[in-house]
Amino acid sequence: MNTISNTDLKADNPAGAQKTIYSVLFSIAFAHLINDLMQSVIPSTYPILKENFSLNFTQIGLITFVYQLTASLLQPFIGFYTDKKPKPYSLAIGMVFTISGLALLSVSTHFWMILVAVSLVGIGSSIFHPEASRVAFLGSGGKRGLAQSIFQLGGNTGSAIGPLLVAIIVAPYGQSNIIWFVIVGIIGIFVLTKIAVWYQNHLNLRAAKKIANDEDIVPFSKRKIQISIGVLLLLIFSKFFYMSSMSSYFTFYLMKKFGLSIQESQFHLFVFLAAVAAGTLIGGPLGDRFGRKYIIWISILGAAPFTLLLPYANLFWTGILSVVIGIVIASAFSAILVFAQELMPGKVGMISGLFFGFAFGMGGLGSAILGYLADQTSIEYVYKISSFLPLLGVFTYFLPNVKMKKHGH
Repeated sequence: MNTISNTDLKADNPAGAQKTIYSVLFSIAFAHLINDLMQSVIPSTYPILKENFSLNFTQIGLITFVYQLTASLLQPFIGFYTDKKPKPYSLAIGMVFTISGLALLSVSTHFWMILVAVSLVGIGSSIFHPEASRVAFLGSGGKRGLAQSIFQLGGNTGSAIGPLLVAIIVAPYGQSNIIWFVIVGIIGIFVLTKIAVWYQNHLNLRAAKKIANDEDIVPFSKRKIQISIGVLLLLIFSKFFYMSSMSSYFTFYLMKKFGLSIQESQFHLFVFLAAVAAGTLIGGPLGDRFGRKYIIWISILGAAPFTLLLPYANLFWTGILSVVIGIVIASAFSAILVFAQELMPGKVGMISGLFFGFAFGMGGLGSAILGYLADQTSIEYVYKISSFLPLLGVFTYFLPNVKMKKHGH
């Protein structure tokens, strides 16, 4: 476990604003891993909860919707608030909410208890993301795509490990074993408290030096910025609506279409999520290097041929295609987020909150709508419909070509 060394904590080098501080980036990524690992416990336990409470797909969609709603609605507001008054220790407080939600989930006996439990986890997430994303931004030293990617990679790795751990710890023994994840959360609180110390010192340092926040003035009109943010949100919609069909229902799809067991299908989900993690890592640095717009083009539109083929593939090709789709679609998120942050440099927290919030919201809405659709038709049909979503990538055409000043290269 890489603790943050004291030299980084002092951050008294005048170039502190421009040096990429890897210990902070990796620590915040590790915290993101823990946060998202604990969140991914929720969808991973669906097959177990479905049996225990005999739920239909609409109810499962509702669980996801409640969780994503609390996780998304609060985010832009928390981001907006902390842009004005940064709260370093709120990171650890968010983790406390997440832990209490999972503890409640492990002992839930009624459907409403599940809903309360997942909303607590959602609140934890909404406190964590805007602030943590800003820590990554502050520690980036100008390499923002790279910083976002390291940060996102932590989250995606966590999301991928979550289902795997559930398959090992929870699936064989039952719902009450979810309580083990509380230990993971306690490690998270420890790491986040360390980060909060660095963050507080960094803020004090900035205040002492009065470093201007709006160092990059963007040469676009307000209207152009608004259109761009709108387009970016539409791209997020296509990406996360599609991703929700994978993360919530891929296991059920494989079980139904190919007759796999819960554990086998969770392994396939893990492989897909690992591909998403790989894509995320690649996307940021490529965006720093070649321009974010190209990456967004390739990422969203490039996934379309593969998503369109998926419903017609056999098990072997389904596995291959899910990996390709994961890598290609996921490479966009860092690029989209940094693109938006650079359009509005003074409002990093609000932008992060808005985009993470919207991403979760779309995921939640996607799960609810697709779950209802799966009950009405079939899970295979859901995949045929959602495979058209990446075609919305053509709207990338309306984004401005941002040529940013090079930082410290």
